[in-house]
Amino acid sequence: MNKIYNNLNIANLIKTDWFNQFNVQQKDEILAGLKENLDVSIYAKKEYDWEQMWQIRLGLKANLDVSIYAKLDFNEDQMNEIRIGLVDNLDVSIYAKPEFNKNQMCQIRAGLEKNLNVSIYAKEYFNWKQMEAIRDGLEANLDVSIYAKPEFSWQQMKEIKMGLIVNLDVSEYAKFCFTEYEMELMRAELWKKSYS
Repeated sequence: MNKIYNNLNIANLIKTDWFNQFNVQQKDEILAGLKENLDVSIYAKKEYDWEQMWQIRLGLKANLDVSIYAKLDFNEDQMNEIRIGLVDNLDVSIYAKPEFNKNQMCQIRAGLEKNLNVSIYAKEYFNWKQMEAIRDGLEANLDVSIYAKPEFSWQQMKEIKMGLIVNLDVSEYAKFCFTEYEMELMRAELWKKSYS
C-alpha cells in the first residue's frame, strides 16, 4: 500500500485509484482487514487472489507469522495447511515448500501432530497417498522402511503394510515386480499358511 494512503480513513480510501485496482472479493478482504485493524499492506497486492488474501488475513488475525506463507508461490489451499500448522505450533518449515501440494502438506502436518518421524516421507517424490500409507504404518509402529520407497505405488504399500500388521513375512511379496493384486493374493496365501 502506498504511503500516500496511510492517513486516509476507510471511507476515503475506497475512493482511491489504488483501491479500485482490486476486484470485489479482494476489496472485501482488504476492508475486513482494515476493520480488524490488521496490517493489510502485507496482502493488499493485486497479485494475490481473494482466497490467498483471506488466508493471510486469518493468519494476521490469529497473530501468526504469516511471512512463512504470504508468498505468491503458495496457493490458497497450501496457505491454509501452513496456517493450520502454525496455529497448532508445528514446525511448518518441514512442509512449507511450494513443491508440496495441499494433500502432501496435509499428510506431513498429520504426522507432525502425532509426533511421527515425518522425514521418512516428507519428500516431494511421494504422492499424498504414498505418504498416507507410510504415515499409517508409522502410527502402527511398523517397520515402514520395507515399503517407504517411491517405486512402490500406494496400493502396493498398503498390501505390504497389511501384511506387517498381522506379522506376515512380507519379504516374499514386498517386491516392485509384483502388482498390488499379485501382492494381495500372495498375502492371502501367507495368511492361510500362517493361521491354518
